[in-house]
Amino acid sequence: MHLHDGGVVAYPTEAVWGLGCDPDNTTALERLLTLKTRDPAKGLILIASRIEQFEPWLAGLDDAHLARLEASWPGPVSWLVPDNGRAHPLVRGEHTSVALRVSDHPLVGALCDAFGGPLVSSSANRATEASCRSASEIKSVFGARVLIVDGPLGGRTRPSEIRDLLTDDVLRD
Repeated sequence: MHLHDGGVVAYPTEAVWGLGCDPDNTTALERLLTLKTRDPAKGLILIASRIEQFEPWLAGLDDAHLARLEASWPGPVSWLVPDNGRAHPLVRGEHTSVALRVSDHPLVGALCDAFGGPLVSSSANRATEASCRSASEIKSVFGARVLIVDGPLGGRTRPSEIRDLLTDDVLRD
């Protein structure tokens, strides 16, 4: 599979197209960050098809925090979860937490299941540019440097909300 070989894929999410890769493959992470011209210090979001795929990242959380995650997923909330040492440094960036979301988009779920676990999910755009909203925009911006997994966008118009699991602060509404 392209993802297991360090490749980057482009796919539709709930609101915009995303770029994804193996969250444990340094080459793939560097490739994705280069494509986006994204500062590695910012960190990246991981997506999954179900909460069980995040078990290694959630180890050590108490029952109340796990219940909060379960109540909001699948859905449009990305949670900043304290990193227990599982997150790759390029995924975590300069932060002490890792951003996690269980997507309700069927294609995203199928992609994670086919890969066998969570994937990096970052909006398909170069830094400071608008996010791509179609396969043709992906081809125009990234050319053959990404594998396109085509399908429809979900019904949302805005990216996921980002919340801090420990404080419940909203970082992106």
